Amino acid sequence: SLSKKRNKLINKSEKGLLHTWRGYSYSTTPERVLLSRPVLQAALGARHGVLLVEGGHVYSFGELPWKQNQTSSVVTEPVLEAVLSEQRVVFVAAGSAHSGVVTEDGGVHMWGENAHGQCGLSGLSVIPNPTPVGVLNSVATPPQTVTILEVACGDQHTLALSAKHEVWAWGSGCQLGLNTSTFPVWKPQKVEHLAGRHVLQVACGAAHSLVLVRCLPPPQEPRKQDKCGQCHQLLYTMTDKEDHVIISDGHHCPLGVELDSGEANTNPEFAPPPESIPASEPQNQVPASSQEPVEPAIEYSAEPEAPATNGEVCVEASETNTPEPDSCRATGGKSSPYPDEQAVKAYLKRLSDHALAEHTTKTPSTLHSAQVSLKHNSVTPMGSALNNLVVSCASAVGERVVSTYEALSLRKVIGYWVPGEGRERVEERLRQEEPIQGKKSSSLEDIREEEAELSRRLSLPGLLSQVSPRLLRRTSRHRARAIPLAPGGIPEADAHLPSLQTEVWSWGRGQEGQLGHGDLLSRPQPVYVKSLNGKEVLRVAAGAHHSLALTAQSQVFSWGCNTSGQLGHMESPTTLPHLTKLSDGIRVWDIGAGQQHTLLLAGGDCIQPILYYSGQQVKEVMEQTEEEEQTGEYTQQPVLLPFCMNLGYVSSVCAGGRTCAALTDRNVMGFIASLHELAAAERKYYCKLRNINSLLLQPLLKLGMTVWLLQNLIGRLGRLSQLTGQNSASLTSFLRRSRDIRGLVILEDAHLFLDTYSEYCSAVGDLLVMGGFQALVKPCHDVFGKGAEVVQKLSKCSEEGLPLADILAHLFYMPIKHLHEYGRLLLKLATCYEVSSVDYQKLQDACSKYESMALHLKRRRRKEAEYTLHFWKSFPGKMTDSLRKPSRRLICESSNKALTLQNAGRFSVNWFILFNDALVHAQFSTHHVFPLATLWVEPISEANTGLYGLKVTSPEESFTLLASSPAEKQWSRHLVDWGQHHTHSTKTVDSRRPRMRADGSQGNPMDGKPLEEELGVVKWPDGRMYTGTFKNGLEDGFGDYVVPNKNLNSCDNYQGQWKDGKIHGFGTFRYASGEIYEGSFQDNMRHGHGMLRSGRLNSTSPSVFIGQWQYDKKSGYGVFDDITRGEKYMGMWLDDQRQGNGVVVTQFGLYYEGAFNNNKMMGTGVLLSEDDTTFEGDFSEDWTLNGKGVLTMPNGDYIEGSFSGVWGTGLKMSGSYYKPSLYDSDKEKAHALKLGRLAVHSEEKWKAVFLECWNRLGCDSPGQGQTTTPWDNIAVALTANRRQQRDSPELLSRSHHKTLESLEFIPQHVGPVTLEVYHTIRRYLVKACDTPLHPLGRLVETLVSVYRMTYVGVGANRRLLPQAVNEIKSYLSRIFQLVRFLFPDLPEEGGSLADPPKEKGGSDPAGKQLESPKPGCVVSSSALLLPVLLPRLYPPLFTLYALEKEKEDDVYWECVLRLNKQPDLALLAFLGVQQKFWPVTVTVHGEKQQVLSSTKDACFASAVETLQQISTTFTPSDKLQVIQLTFEEITQEVLALLKQDFLWSMDDLFPVFLFVVLHARIRNLGSEVSLIEDLMDPCVQHGEHGIMFTTLKACYYQIQHEKIT
Repeated sequence: SLSKKRNKLINKSEKGLLHTWRGYSYSTTPERVLLSRPVLQAALGARHGVLLVEGGHVYSFGELPWKQNQTSSVVTEPVLEAVLSEQRVVFVAAGSAHSGVVTEDGGVHMWGENAHGQCGLSGLSVIPNPTPVGVLNSVATPPQTVTILEVACGDQHTLALSAKHEVWAWGSGCQLGLNTSTFPVWKPQKVEHLAGRHVLQVACGAAHSLVLVRCLPPPQEPRKQDKCGQCHQLLYTMTDKEDHVIISDGHHCPLGVELDSGEANTNPEFAPPPESIPASEPQNQVPASSQEPVEPAIEYSAEPEAPATNGEVCVEASETNTPEPDSCRATGGKSSPYPDEQAVKAYLKRLSDHALAEHTTKTPSTLHSAQVSLKHNSVTPMGSALNNLVVSCASAVGERVVSTYEALSLRKVIGYWVPGEGRERVEERLRQEEPIQGKKSSSLEDIREEEAELSRRLSLPGLLSQVSPRLLRRTSRHRARAIPLAPGGIPEADAHLPSLQTEVWSWGRGQEGQLGHGDLLSRPQPVYVKSLNGKEVLRVAAGAHHSLALTAQSQVFSWGCNTSGQLGHMESPTTLPHLTKLSDGIRVWDIGAGQQHTLLLAGGDCIQPILYYSGQQVKEVMEQTEEEEQTGEYTQQPVLLPFCMNLGYVSSVCAGGRTCAALTDRNVMGFIASLHELAAAERKYYCKLRNINSLLLQPLLKLGMTVWLLQNLIGRLGRLSQLTGQNSASLTSFLRRSRDIRGLVILEDAHLFLDTYSEYCSAVGDLLVMGGFQALVKPCHDVFGKGAEVVQKLSKCSEEGLPLADILAHLFYMPIKHLHEYGRLLLKLATCYEVSSVDYQKLQDACSKYESMALHLKRRRRKEAEYTLHFWKSFPGKMTDSLRKPSRRLICESSNKALTLQNAGRFSVNWFILFNDALVHAQFSTHHVFPLATLWVEPISEANTGLYGLKVTSPEESFTLLASSPAEKQWSRHLVDWGQHHTHSTKTVDSRRPRMRADGSQGNPMDGKPLEEELGVVKWPDGRMYTGTFKNGLEDGFGDYVVPNKNLNSCDNYQGQWKDGKIHGFGTFRYASGEIYEGSFQDNMRHGHGMLRSGRLNSTSPSVFIGQWQYDKKSGYGVFDDITRGEKYMGMWLDDQRQGNGVVVTQFGLYYEGAFNNNKMMGTGVLLSEDDTTFEGDFSEDWTLNGKGVLTMPNGDYIEGSFSGVWGTGLKMSGSYYKPSLYDSDKEKAHALKLGRLAVHSEEKWKAVFLECWNRLGCDSPGQGQTTTPWDNIAVALTANRRQQRDSPELLSRSHHKTLESLEFIPQHVGPVTLEVYHTIRRYLVKACDTPLHPLGRLVETLVSVYRMTYVGVGANRRLLPQAVNEIKSYLSRIFQLVRFLFPDLPEEGGSLADPPKEKGGSDPAGKQLESPKPGCVVSSSALLLPVLLPRLYPPLFTLYALEKEKEDDVYWECVLRLNKQPDLALLAFLGVQQKFWPVTVTVHGEKQQVLSSTKDACFASAVETLQQISTTFTPSDKLQVIQLTFEEITQEVLALLKQDFLWSMDDLFPVFLFVVLHARIRNLGSEVSLIEDLMDPCVQHGEHGIMFTTLKACYYQIQHEKIT
């Protein structure tokens, strides 16, 4: 089947292929590292490597001098680190000569060189094998073990990243970042300088360290007071002078020192470091970054007072969330307005009327001196909205002053605080020769609506001289953060999105400039790399002496040693980050750094990833001296590796020493290619959005564009851009790690994308409606020249000659097209899945969501905006100003008199305009606006008048509109629609009432509960709530129960049966943790049969258990599907652990059956691999052999002896090797037949399911109880369900309802069961099993679900076929026991009915088993129940048969295809059919035709068609009936040919039947034959049907061995 082929393809080892190579020459060929399992992660050291494979095992290769037992220290083939076999490793790292791994439980194991303490184990210079390293938090009491996520290894040190995102270090050197000079540090210690920060990644060079840190969120501080906390006087005063205002911030408290700004200094951790001198003030000293800390107590803190970590140093500061100093925090967002704010606004407005001329006499020197004189004033923090406003005014005025007095060189005076200009100058000074690439002007972030208003009105240069420059500097710095361009608008916790707001910190030795601070000095503690501020770094990598940073815009910054060109550029200085030189359109998404080389994984125009290399060329000769290496060949910039297209789809790269490695996937079913295409499209799209921002919007804003709508659009574009960047980063990490489609953010959080696009579209529409794009035309011409080529190039508009305003609109509507791209790529991914699968459905749903949103935004929202814009262009100018609003859209308007006002004057003009928020009634020069939310609209009856009227009622008045033609009627319908919509919303407001006690029984349980059986609701004070039925004051019957879970911030929810106030019976429990249990309960505990789903498929540990529970624990038989490991266990449980016999199958084809103890494979067992290698013997752990046993090879050779080791990783053995002779093959066959004896016996499976059915029938145990009781219980169940059907008829279909009706008639009979009664019973059973409301139907439904759960997916393993068949047989016998309990007079299996039929036929029309000597008399469970059961179980069962018979069927099928190439007569002759049986004429399309030598597929056509129906039937009896009919068709045709009676002999019949079988072309005939043989009713085996079946089976084997001569 298709699903089988898909699974087979995906299960092949097509992912995680590892290739390694050195250098970049054309002769370089990557070597494939051969491993049995896919590689998940690789790490390379100086001369060795470590690999993590699927299943959590670890391999090492290369030079391993620390391995004592190795004959040679160089290992070419990877060797398993057997010590770690019992651990599940999740992360590996390699240093120069040591290695580290992290296990699933967060533990660290290290091994290798330890002379410098780099393995964290004292007393040993070499650690030969992985050894646990305890990372303990000794500050906690008692000391707690720290959970680790990942480690990084350098030359002499190791860093670890904890689950709390803190950094721990051990080893030697200043690269540890610890406050110590004593080395080595044996015990892991926390790097305190990064305390309080959220570290995302760690990387180690030879002697330096890098970390990637998420920026701290902006602090939420309480509003500071305007008055002194001690003397209650105002902190700020304003003095009104003739032409200016003096604002004083120099409050001196008479009662003592006001400690308002000292908060940051109360904690030594936040003391300002020496680097925090404001860079904007000219200092005659070394650049800040070159200074060392003076004393250990001074740290590179989280919140320095001046910008050590932020602020003016970088133009992109605005894009990070780095917190501001205390002194500028409160000036950030707009706080709630103080009472005096309006007064100040009015005051400033009055001042704005002064002419500019009054101030032109003020010279720059005057202004400058005023500023200098105030520079040393004491400045207290800004707290009130007043100060906010004043500084906003000052900023706005400053910008105005700059533009007005450019000729007077005032820029030099105020340049160092005006955001746009000054920062660039500071940037130049601080970064020396760093090229300015892609910088964002901070002026973009300084725009706010208030300032825009003020900058238009105010012109007060004098104000500047009275405000402290430091105050202004601080404020301008903080306001730079209030940006719309990359807002924190998308909550990162939401949508599992990675952060783009990151910082890079570095420390250690810096003699090669590898720290990136612009000097060659070392740093003993972490220091922030200022140059990368706002660059959105996603990943860092450290080579021996150089460093790399990969950004969200797919660019790579590099710095440090460049002796071999490893930086990928020739810029200087190399002590600061510079971009690597790559062609346009090359977008990098993974990086690796080695000793003297860099490896980049990138995407270009094609979907398949490509590799770039920069650095040292590695020669093939190993004995290369160091001098040669230094003078060897190297790259000037990254070069494309020619072999990369042959590797397949590279998912990640790494580098180390002189080696490179790439992990690749083969493109299975187009799945991998589609994922890469999706990620590449998102990266390209993000770069496009950033280009629109940097190339178009920033230059416009530098020009002083302060339109609020433009800012709003930029803000929305910023949100969209950030979301795209985060999704791009998420997709890249998805490619590197997971392959589960449900981890895709665009799938899981589609609402986030759709909302963001919708808001963005609204912002573009608002700007369009207000004519914003037309207003941008002149600024565009001013900035980009007459042609505005930049805009043309960005928009890629295909139409020529469009006006610039239209091109701009096209450009800003362009992101909407990307929604179509999402839809297209998700649909492409969906085609890789089966149509019936959940994943397909999920992808299909998401695809349609994105497509429909794209169409809605493009066709409706955009058209609405364009329609409205067109309307405003033609609308009379006077009214436009008052009515034109950005969010207002035109629905329709009556520009003629056809829509009239009832009783209007003869000459009056009435014009009605319907907007989305208001109805406007315009008359000559006046107009009235009626908000739709306040209108009531009622259509007036149209009877006999021919007019279409609407009565409109507003709070002020009511009037009637009349329309006379259908066109106007259509118009008025719009109003009705809108009116009804708003009418409805008005009504809901009126009807808001408290809903407590609405049904008479709500409230606190103390108020009394309802009595007798009735519905009610009970709420408890702790938030619990029960809604359902009660009996005697207790919960009883069906109920819905909700329990809040505060820890998980969610709720537990149970829906199901209750009894006497406890959960009892069948129900579904959804836990707050995400687990779902569906099954039986008893006394509030899971008890009986049930299914527990843990974790979603994209979570860390998804699994499903279905089986028996006892007192809340798994006990008895159950099936556990561990989806993460790809393993399925079918066996016995005790107290939540695997205990007893069981079977495990894996997705890789491994099969184990045997004993389990304490949740492990322990005891005797049999293990088979896909290729039939078999081990039978003792086990001690999962997949671990330990003790005596026999290992048998696929060819029959076997080893008998003692074995130890993990299967698949190399076994140690001592014993004897046997090569059996040809005559021993029988013994070998006998050995293979023993499979299944160590599995759970089929009668022991699903006992709980059958017991629950007996209980529903009123029996405590199988077969015990009164015969009448079950019928009473069945009647009660059916009646209850009929009642429910009457209450809610939609629950049941009509046919279902009829089934229930017919089941109310119990088959009655007196005396022995006759054939007629037998038929009645059979018909009753068919109907009973057809509805889950009947106990037998419920049983069959449950058995079908457990059977599918067992044998679908990983359970589709051919070795499970015998167990699957036996399980069906056991179902039959156990259901038959139930049937005989319901109908006690029914004979037992194989017994005879009372009166055999007089004529042949009638025992079982469905089964048709009529061929035994007394055919109608025999009762069998298979004849009675298989027609009900087998069709439901057929898909998984037949899949197992197809897998088991695959090789035989392939041989048979090849022969069928070859033989069918011959014409009919040639084939008849070849098969030895006697000539008298050769058809002379055949009927084709109703016409008789002569059989010629060339005739094909015409002879015995009716028999062929009949036999082909064998594939469309389910039960063996139906299949046998098809065979019988085929024989009858052959006989009919031969009788017509011979025109006389005759009897077949087998010699005559066999060749003819063989001909029919060949022409029938039944693909899986071997599976059909085996199924019939296994499940055939024993009573027909020796009758006519049995002989016919034997003939078919003989044909199958004959065809396989047919030789064509």
